[in-house]
Amino acid sequence: MSYIKPEIISLGPAWPYRGGLASFNDRLARQFTDEGNKIEIITFRLQYPRILFPGKTQYTESTPPEGIHITRLINSINPLNWIATGLKIKRAKPDILLIRYWLPFMGPCLGTISRIAKSNNHTLVICIFDNVIPHEKRPGDKLLTKYFTGGIDAAIVMSGSVKEELLSFRPDIPVSLSPHPLFDNYGIPVSRDQALSALNLGSENNYLLFFGFIRAYKGLDLLIKAFADKRLRKKKLKLIIAGEFYEDDTPYRQLVKLYDLENDVIFHDHFIKDSEVPLYFGVADLVIQPYKSATQSGVTQIAFHYDKPMLVTEVGGLKEIVTDGVCGYVVPPTPEDISESILDFFENRRQEQFIEGVRIEKEKFTWDKMTESITGVYNKCIELRKSAGD
Repeated sequence: MSYIKPEIISLGPAWPYRGGLASFNDRLARQFTDEGNKIEIITFRLQYPRILFPGKTQYTESTPPEGIHITRLINSINPLNWIATGLKIKRAKPDILLIRYWLPFMGPCLGTISRIAKSNNHTLVICIFDNVIPHEKRPGDKLLTKYFTGGIDAAIVMSGSVKEELLSFRPDIPVSLSPHPLFDNYGIPVSRDQALSALNLGSENNYLLFFGFIRAYKGLDLLIKAFADKRLRKKKLKLIIAGEFYEDDTPYRQLVKLYDLENDVIFHDHFIKDSEVPLYFGVADLVIQPYKSATQSGVTQIAFHYDKPMLVTEVGGLKEIVTDGVCGYVVPPTPEDISESILDFFENRRQEQFIEGVRIEKEKFTWDKMTESITGVYNKCIELRKSAGD
């Protein structure tokens, strides 16, 4: 067995599922392939029962990624399927079973598969954690996560807050902190004029961008209140809200109406296709993530890829990724602090300064650093296994 180029089965969302998790897993598989590893993705046949999915569809319209072997096999709610999937991986004997964990609902499914797979006494289970405990907590979260984490050998986390949570469950395993890499798989940048034309937006305005699906913890209400600041109303400034609502949109639209912002807030309230992503970031002067809680965010890494300044709140892992005053702002999650920073950005012409900062800072977030972290904890597990056998 080679410790440098281990064979890998990746377990989690992938094409034809849509969203950041699937895009990440597809891109990571591409990186491993380019580095000479043999990797296969096993994804879901059924990811969420329709009744549990808040969006309109779970599936992407994009074409499958070239050169990546993806098998749809897992049924998240069928224990017989978990056993069959675990046995299939056990027989395949990959060096690494690389699992993506983001929601305790998946704990029984992924935890059962991992335990069966690693019973071949060869495969090591490494998990990439987005969250250990989710933003929107539910009864049983800790119990389900405890079951899942009990079956892994090592972990990758993408923020310090997630590392702390994980170590409260598994202080005995190798854990590597490796920030979320750049999302560079949505295409090359487009010119501002091209993006404005495609989105039917006026060139006389500046644009703030809130991007991604909308849930309460993402703080869109804070941003709307901040945007209502009378000082901002005097500027040629528009707020684009681009993403699908995963909850009732009525409170947000009522806020817009309450503050008389109907002419200045632009709702593109649908899932943004991969091919459209460069357009929204092409028009954005400042990308805003006014989150009330967070771990890390793919939106930040899209902004880095497109050289866009950011305003994020000082919650979770966001403050670890965006350097305040270098590539944007890190502020408390209040409307007042958000509006003050927006005002500073435009009045003091910070755009070029922050763009240069983004270009420097994004060198920290390359995909080879993620693969290096994964192979690093794998090799550490091999050393521990040898030590235990001596």
